[in-house]
Amino acid sequence: MLKNRLLKINSLLYALGLFLITIVTASAQTTTDTIKYDHNEVFGPIVWPTTTGDTRSASGQPGQHYWQNRADYLIKASLNETDQDTTITGEVVINYTNNSPDNLDYLWLQLDQNLFKPDSRGAATTPIGGDRFDVKGFNRGGYHIASVSVTYKGQTYNVDPVITDARMQVRLNTPMGAKGEKIQVKVNYSFSIPFYGADRMGRKKFKQGYVYELAQWYPRMCVYDDVEGWNTLPYMGLGEFYCDYGDYDYYITAPANMTVAGSGDLQNGSQVLTATQQSRLAAARESDKTVMIINPDEVGQDATHPFKGTLTWHFKMQNTRDVSWAASTAFIWDAARVNLPSGRKCIAMSTYPIESSGNDSWGRSTEYLKYSIEIYSGKYFEYPWNSATSVSGVALGMEYPGIIFCLSNLKNGQLWNDITHEIGHNWFPMIVGSNERKYMWMDEGFNTFINEYSTEKFNNGEYFNAKNRPANQIAAMMKREKDPLMVAPEAQNEYGQYYVKTSCGLDILRNVVLGPDRFDYAFHEYVKHWAFKHPLPYDFFRAMNDASGEDLNWFFQPWFFTTWKLDQAIQGVKYVKDNAANGALITLVNKEKLAMPVTLKVTQANGKTETINLPVNIWQRGGTWTFIYPSTSEITALELDPDHQLPDIDRKNNVWNGK
Repeated sequence: MLKNRLLKINSLLYALGLFLITIVTASAQTTTDTIKYDHNEVFGPIVWPTTTGDTRSASGQPGQHYWQNRADYLIKASLNETDQDTTITGEVVINYTNNSPDNLDYLWLQLDQNLFKPDSRGAATTPIGGDRFDVKGFNRGGYHIASVSVTYKGQTYNVDPVITDARMQVRLNTPMGAKGEKIQVKVNYSFSIPFYGADRMGRKKFKQGYVYELAQWYPRMCVYDDVEGWNTLPYMGLGEFYCDYGDYDYYITAPANMTVAGSGDLQNGSQVLTATQQSRLAAARESDKTVMIINPDEVGQDATHPFKGTLTWHFKMQNTRDVSWAASTAFIWDAARVNLPSGRKCIAMSTYPIESSGNDSWGRSTEYLKYSIEIYSGKYFEYPWNSATSVSGVALGMEYPGIIFCLSNLKNGQLWNDITHEIGHNWFPMIVGSNERKYMWMDEGFNTFINEYSTEKFNNGEYFNAKNRPANQIAAMMKREKDPLMVAPEAQNEYGQYYVKTSCGLDILRNVVLGPDRFDYAFHEYVKHWAFKHPLPYDFFRAMNDASGEDLNWFFQPWFFTTWKLDQAIQGVKYVKDNAANGALITLVNKEKLAMPVTLKVTQANGKTETINLPVNIWQRGGTWTFIYPSTSEITALELDPDHQLPDIDRKNNVWNGK
């Protein structure tokens, strides 16, 4: 059959001769006025920026001289609850290692709580009507820096810091040396906990007390990297965080009737938990089913928190870029074991008030958290830490290493989507440590992409809907798109694009361009090589090109750097010698500026249906393409992209029928 089909195609090509040239020319002439597409813009040469010193390789991997600095933290903080206000008072000791080849005359620290000062840049740039990430009028916000001291080469001295909005410069008496030199910075500080912390932290009152979600709760180092030196973009609300890795040792002192949940491993459970709670926690570590540590009817009981005054909870977390925590008198607490691919075990936990309880809500939080971690660990990279906690509170959804904050009133599929998304961020950007402040799509979009996979796999697709393809949603967004994905978050008019346009782009690469095997291998290589490092967008582009064996720059440049749109269309069908049995000449048009491969469903009058796949290379010479289809009877229908995998802005011209 295959041999006969090839012979037929060859004979058609020979017979057509100049007739085919005439048809193609005529087609091009009739559509020139409607085509915006320019093949030279799409397929012209693209060379991504490079760094000096062999820090990043042409293959998209860290180079032979790649370096990044390190920040290790010792933090002691107290939660002080009064009738008038609730504050955090703390001391952070930062042991900073300069692995760069540069001497440093000064250090930069992030003071993210300063977003909540009335005169912050974030407050000044909040829209009149407010938005999800605004300050919500909290007038007591911001850090109070009591003192800053530096210890370097055995000498300790105080520093008068230079504070600009949400950044603090520490000018050194003696430049810090390069290539492994260490310095210590100590900061004493305090701040009032905002009620609504830009949807990332804050406090919310429930029947049995406030739930406090604490994030951006200590002064921390800005990143000094091989690309920009000090990264000092201010925190303004939407743009998230860029942090170096290190070990964290931290102590939280809180009222003794509170339960504290934190990133990392609790070090002193015997001192802060009852014997019953310790026993239940041990049982949870051996159980795939959720085990209650604090039952709903135990919340607020003296036997649950028999201690008086205050308690200090001690946590440690290694090789992480941040830590966060939560505290409340209202917490129900449950947990279950997580089974990782290597055979290692960790624990998933949830803390939530009685208002969030129930099997249709947070009663399944730990189940959602456990299976999300297991799914992502098996598919992408094994979860590297020993615990993860989901906290119900004021934040709609926010992620930190080993702990996530989700909204208290979510139920069923909404709660699943929130939990699997927020814990998914532990892969992007907590493991693959991209710069969220500049390239939001590298964490939100990649994470949204892997969420599709977890939702399909969880509980035999309990919340999965195969019809919810992002391409149709993206097509609608692209019609009104003003800013490309490479625009920084604060300049983006529609930040939802970071999520869905990026994830749709990865879907297209996986399902339309490369196929699952080639895409998955290349994507895994990217994750493997950049785990606990700082990739640029260009490292991702190069990594995908190199490992897939495909030059995808025709896709990356328009998708991430422009607001171009896609509109594939069927122009028409002609039969060779006016006889369908001789073959059909099908003419396609690429009307808008984006180019994509073609998937075309062909239906003939004899009942035969076939799907044809044409590579993106058909658009390398221009916006019109005519090809021969070896029909045996009249074509009754054609449809481009029948599975709606591409964000085509005009689907009416994707369909053609014989009439």
